[in-house]
Amino acid sequence: MLDGCGRTIDYLRLSVTDLCNYRCRYCMPLEGVAKRDHRDMLSLEELAEIAETCVRCGVKKIRLTGGEPLVRRGIVELCRQLRAIPGLEELCLTTNGSLLPQLAAPLREAGLDRLNISLDTLRPDRFSEMTRLGNLSEVFSGIRAAENAGFRDLKFDTVLIGGFNDDEIGDFVNLTQEHPWEVRFIELMPMGPCAAWDKSCFLPGDTVLKRIPTLQQIASRGVARRYQLPGAVGTVGLISPVNHDFCAQCRRIRVTSDGKLKGCLHSREEINLRGLHGPALEDAIRQGILHKPERHHLAERRSDTPRNMNQIGG
Repeated sequence: MLDGCGRTIDYLRLSVTDLCNYRCRYCMPLEGVAKRDHRDMLSLEELAEIAETCVRCGVKKIRLTGGEPLVRRGIVELCRQLRAIPGLEELCLTTNGSLLPQLAAPLREAGLDRLNISLDTLRPDRFSEMTRLGNLSEVFSGIRAAENAGFRDLKFDTVLIGGFNDDEIGDFVNLTQEHPWEVRFIELMPMGPCAAWDKSCFLPGDTVLKRIPTLQQIASRGVARRYQLPGAVGTVGLISPVNHDFCAQCRRIRVTSDGKLKGCLHSREEINLRGLHGPALEDAIRQGILHKPERHHLAERRSDTPRNMNQIGG
């Protein structure tokens, strides 16, 4: 289906929870989020119904997000249900990796195609500082479990933060020398807890190219500009929503764990999908696609959304 700007919308980011077992400083407040009544959140049945309806509207790819999607009870069964939807070409999930030692194999067996693992630092002390509750060794165990389960071409999402991890750019890039991974540096966006941070924290993605001039550009994939070191088996991606916005090529919609359709991560506009079924649900989704905002305004001001990232879906 085309939106009002003529963009083909075929990608759904479906949040299954706003809860997380980490408290990353740019994403969540120190105290975390209050656990909401389960009646306020989409049930597994509602998630599956919304996903199936979106596929009927033209969605080909679904990415499950959170919070941390692996803390959602029933996540493996949900993957199995979604993978059975006729017409769905790709089912992905973004995770912090800490629960993959237990869940990587069941997720793969249920039909999950790809994994993105959030990883902002390779240093244990910094990892604990940023996540407040996390242990880096758990993530490395999760990476091994994912590869043992048969997940290939893993992607690592690294939020680039000035004064925190920009001195690790070379370390991250060097991971691609011997591993068939894509390390993707993502610009920090002015939303949620980090919106008031000092401007020095918000580095452009091109900082990576200045630090590692031997990177050679290769074909882009999705929203990522991609590069590779000579002789490397993996790749480097740059995702620059602030300094190289990709709004004109955006092909995604989002559904929050409490049932709101968002055409843009940074927009206040939301359409409630809870309680809708059949033609009414499909019509609401089509209206949400049709009225997807043309662009965000991060270059001029902070994000317009009143939600934190964990409340939308990373």
